[in-house]
Amino acid sequence: MMVLPLGAQESGVKIVEAARKQVGVTISYDPEYVALKYPGGDLPREKGVCTDVVIRALRDGLAQDLQKLVHEDMKVNFDAYPKNWGLSQPDKNIDHRRVPNLRAYFKRKVIVLPVKNVAGRFRPGDLVTCTVPPNLPHIMIVSDRKTAEGVPLVIHNIGRGAREEDVLFTYALTGHYRWK
Repeated sequence: MMVLPLGAQESGVKIVEAARKQVGVTISYDPEYVALKYPGGDLPREKGVCTDVVIRALRDGLAQDLQKLVHEDMKVNFDAYPKNWGLSQPDKNIDHRRVPNLRAYFKRKVIVLPVKNVAGRFRPGDLVTCTVPPNLPHIMIVSDRKTAEGVPLVIHNIGRGAREEDVLFTYALTGHYRWK
């Protein structure tokens, strides 16, 4: 079992606490493209998508702005990011709200862990990506709460607003990341 340095444990707890504060506040799923203030732009808190849960948790819990971090990295490393949207340059309004872009950023900038469906490998605050059938990328935050069987819950928005649920192993996992 991996022992985390105290700072990593504290960061994970802060991410989870900030994510949990979105439950009951972010009540709808809204993937609409919106022009955002930069840096620190956000939709109204009552709506968003799965990435917005992560963006807000990192902003509120650790004062880390994924909008700025992803945009700044994409400006100098655009070729390292997916070309799924036909863009020829970064877009500060949406890039950080796309799971494939977050995966590319995380692979470059945070701790990447092996993807294994073993409950004990997940720590509070870990970021987990998966594919929701038929082929929709999704991201979740691992909670500090667990099922009776010891499987961590996740905090995410999969279409009904921010929720804390037992769905960690429901979908095919594609990435496991830990904030440094």
